[in-house]
Amino acid sequence: MNDKDTYRMHTKVIQIGDRKIGGGNPIAIQSMTNTKTEDVKATVEQILRLEKAGCEIIRCTVPTLEAAAAIREIKKQIHIPLVADIHFDYRMALAAIENGADKIRINPGNIGNPERVKAVVDAAKERNIPIRVGVNSGSLEKPLVEKYGGVTAEGIVESALDKVHMIEDLGYDNLVISIKSSDVLMCVKAHELLAGRTVYPLHVGITESGTVNSGNIKSAIGLSLILSQGIGDTIRVSLTGDPVEEIKSAKLILRTLGLRKGGIEVVSCPTCGRTRIDLIGLANQVEKLVADYPLDIKVAVMGCAVNGPGEAKEADLGIAGGLSEGLLIKKGEIIRKVPEKELLAALKDELDHWQN
Repeated sequence: MNDKDTYRMHTKVIQIGDRKIGGGNPIAIQSMTNTKTEDVKATVEQILRLEKAGCEIIRCTVPTLEAAAAIREIKKQIHIPLVADIHFDYRMALAAIENGADKIRINPGNIGNPERVKAVVDAAKERNIPIRVGVNSGSLEKPLVEKYGGVTAEGIVESALDKVHMIEDLGYDNLVISIKSSDVLMCVKAHELLAGRTVYPLHVGITESGTVNSGNIKSAIGLSLILSQGIGDTIRVSLTGDPVEEIKSAKLILRTLGLRKGGIEVVSCPTCGRTRIDLIGLANQVEKLVADYPLDIKVAVMGCAVNGPGEAKEADLGIAGGLSEGLLIKKGEIIRKVPEKELLAALKDELDHWQN
């Protein structure tokens, strides 16, 4: 489709706690805790860090009844919707709902017999809590693997829609769908196929994408290919690492695609033999410095006099390095020359007093 917002604008609006997704609402950033949910203190501390970074929906695993009970206490201390992640035991879903989960994530295929699925659906229906139907390529049913000659995008989509129809047949349509694969191109194709066959909001991510380094690259490619087609209502960048890194990456992906504003964008040159300041160190310091400023501007950190002044002038605020010093540039105008050791402080002063 040519209109990149075509799918996203027409998905069903779903309420998760105090947040609406679908129907053209802003794409929400999700993450998942890696603490033991039973440890309320550690889980709350991590969620609050994620909130500060920009997380908008959080998912917690619920493998035990103790974890389900912890949800009630966790929710008292956090400020974003909480999704309970359920596998295999339908009683965990019932307990999570009872303890105030804002949404539950299940794969009806591994919950068990239809009566158990119905019990979960009835409990969600009673409280009008959304159900996220999650299907991963790694758990694709054997008949679908045989039907399509392996794990395929078509099989993943058919599996997801089968689960959706199962819940619809029980009289419930407060649903979100997620289909994931660690194979980037398979995941992209699956979302393209699914988007044309459902009106439910889609949660998008590349599962098991890897460490912060490799996972960021795979997620950036996969999510960009999907989101740029107008597909996706919530996202998660799944990384093996501190989940705060997932939020940083998700925000940058959305901002780069023009799907979100806010937050300072830092651009910097790759350095070369002409560089006469510690540009690598300075650029990293600048990126860390600007993280907490709620400004929607671009900051350039450039290394030499060849391209630096010109590139920095295209940013709202910029540094162009020289020999142990740099030019501070604001809105295209050189405002002063600063010794290298004072560049970061000078930049901070400008940000502290920024006025558009």
